[in-house]
Amino acid sequence: MTGTVSQVIARNRHPRYSRPDQQPRGELPDTADNREAAPPRVRRDNTERYQWEKDRVLLDEAGRRRVGGTEHDTGLRTSDLRFHAEYDRVDADADLAAAFELPVGTPLLRRIYWTSSRARGAALSVSHSYLPYELASANLALLDADNEPWPGGTQHQLSTVDVELDRIVDRVHARPPSRDEADLLDLAPDDPVLAVRKTSIDTTGRVVEVADIVFPGDRTELAYATALKRWRR
Repeated sequence: MTGTVSQVIARNRHPRYSRPDQQPRGELPDTADNREAAPPRVRRDNTERYQWEKDRVLLDEAGRRRVGGTEHDTGLRTSDLRFHAEYDRVDADADLAAAFELPVGTPLLRRIYWTSSRARGAALSVSHSYLPYELASANLALLDADNEPWPGGTQHQLSTVDVELDRIVDRVHARPPSRDEADLLDLAPDDPVLAVRKTSIDTTGRVVEVADIVFPGDRTELAYATALKRWRR
């Protein structure tokens, strides 16, 4: 097992449906208009989004359920979306062990997420999120994929084991998609993806989540703002 999204998708895990267009369409009429619907665009202003996620932790369950992360990024309604989650336990390879600053072989909880538009079918993004297994197992509900989508997302999940995030570090690069990524995200082989390595650090300085997220580069905008310290005059 490796820690890179493309290799995990290609070699280790498969979504519950081999392609998004093979998943059950529910109540949505299977019409040409729906099959040919334009893919939703995703805009993530991560500076604002991560604080929004943290503030949402303090809401009651009804408030946390009101708007999820994908709805926040796309403007779509929950009823427009289909959510997928798979959990398993893996051992940290050299890449993930270095990211967590833990020994190689440390047990991790791996969560594979992707959300698709009911009208389009293609995944909006694919995420492989890792938590230290010992940390997650302090609340057994965090080990069960049937509890997804979790109201309040990962930051709320972590709050149930007394973890508060201090900062999140994103590293972003563009690259060609793997064949599996191109299929899942409905991309041509030469369309780029934006690959994000997201590292979440708690208030004690401990890395508590590492997530590899892949976005289709042709319909995703990532926005960041960095606050700068004032000059002393």
